[in-house]
Amino acid sequence: MGYHLSTDDLNAVITKLAETYRLYAPVLKVGEGRFTDVDVIRYDFITKAEELELDKKSDYSFKEILTPLSETLFYFTENDVKEADQDPRDVIVFLRSCDMHAVKRFDQIYLENGPYKDYFYERVRDKVHFALIGCKNSGPDCFCVDMKSNKTEDGYLFSIERDGDGFRTNVLDEACDAVFSANNSGSKDVTPSFVTGNETRVSIPAEVPNSIYKSEMWNEYTARCINCGRCNYVCPTCTCFNMQDVYYTDNGKVGERRRVGGSCMVDGYTNVAGGGQYRRTNGERMRFKVLHKVYDFRKRFGYDMCVGCGRCDAVCPEYISFSHLINKLDQAVKEEANGSK
Repeated sequence: MGYHLSTDDLNAVITKLAETYRLYAPVLKVGEGRFTDVDVIRYDFITKAEELELDKKSDYSFKEILTPLSETLFYFTENDVKEADQDPRDVIVFLRSCDMHAVKRFDQIYLENGPYKDYFYERVRDKVHFALIGCKNSGPDCFCVDMKSNKTEDGYLFSIERDGDGFRTNVLDEACDAVFSANNSGSKDVTPSFVTGNETRVSIPAEVPNSIYKSEMWNEYTARCINCGRCNYVCPTCTCFNMQDVYYTDNGKVGERRRVGGSCMVDGYTNVAGGGQYRRTNGERMRFKVLHKVYDFRKRFGYDMCVGCGRCDAVCPEYISFSHLINKLDQAVKEEANGSK
């Protein structure tokens, strides 16, 4: 069912939903960017409609609700192990279509990548539900259409987007429909908005020959990339992590185990026992990241990992464009194919 809501209507809906759910949404943080005169949009818990940022894409993704940057999994002593407590309430996360598609990638890695599910991820995921933010306009860095992540038709409780001075919503969940129907300015047919074209376009190679792994195209990024890892930390599909044991006592028998976000672009990520390191140069790390996002993941699961949100392009301090990298890869593959004929 579709509804039109005023700001007061939406506030009434949010107040009612907050009795059952925590609401996690993009929020404009004034003066909280990299400099005091720079704003940033990042996810936070909300209590009223005015806090919702629906018009601009968030600078950071939603993923910390599923995999916090640092998460205590359990506490241990010499004789006992206790799981870390978690908030018992369910969560509704407000996100755009590209991020809805990113959730599928997260579930693929943590729940369907092998014979066992990740228990700690699953116990959080079971409590997370989604509200779709209608997306009318593409950002300058977005390339979601070419990545086939621009449209979502299901998997959410309700959609929400601005409509003049009010809001419009398409409600799929029966329990939520009861809340919206009691607080609205009239029902109507509503189809969530979605982007149909991007200014930024990418061409993705169907196959990548092994020779590309030794291509000189990656050498540029050994010089340009400073391996800060920002691209990984804002990416809604980067799922890598490290495990850390924090000891409270000198004998190492009391402490906690943490899961901490990892980055394939930073020093130490590929270090192994004996001093080995699989990818030493930044160019090698860039090669790994690019091929994983638009080729290796697809070879295993049948679809690309990247959803074309463009956050990595926007956050890179060296102005390295991931969309440009995809196109460079495609061009290198085509040149390789032409040269072999």
